[in-house]
Amino acid sequence: MLVATVLLGTVAFAQNGERDRKQGGDWRERIRAAQVAFLTSELDLTEAEAQSFWPVYNDVQKQRREAFGAMQKAYMELTKGIDSDNTAKLLANYLDARKANDAIETNAVERYKKVLPVQKVAKLLLAEEKFRHQQIGRLGQSGFFSGQSGPQGTPPPMGRGGNRGGNNAPTQPEA
Repeated sequence: MLVATVLLGTVAFAQNGERDRKQGGDWRERIRAAQVAFLTSELDLTEAEAQSFWPVYNDVQKQRREAFGAMQKAYMELTKGIDSDNTAKLLANYLDARKANDAIETNAVERYKKVLPVQKVAKLLLAEEKFRHQQIGRLGQSGFFSGQSGPQGTPPPMGRGGNRGGNNAPTQPEA
């Protein structure tokens, strides 16, 4: 579930990346800033907690990105080599990458518990999920899943929605 959500978010925000670059903004920075503000509000961190928490959280985020990249690479290699003599090895590599990703999540909770009360660690996990759901909801409102045109009249993305007769009227970018 986490992998699908992250992948979905990556694809969706990449769709808006070109528009953001043209407008001079970096979508990753905007999402990160929104996430930091959201988590800060949801967790109600004291100053001391924040000083201890954010370095750990940032390190975990870095580990997550690296693990996700390794998992994507292993997935692509498996996809390309599915009919090769290497399939068993490629499958094992992919499963190992998934296990490494899961280990990061388990380790993250233990690290968070060293700097935050367990109640705030639980709130963090719930808040991260809530933030992901909000971002996915924003994507749905932007027409990403409804078959509407993308930003600045670009064609809608293929896949869910796609060109199956939905409303293809251009959407207005969010302010």
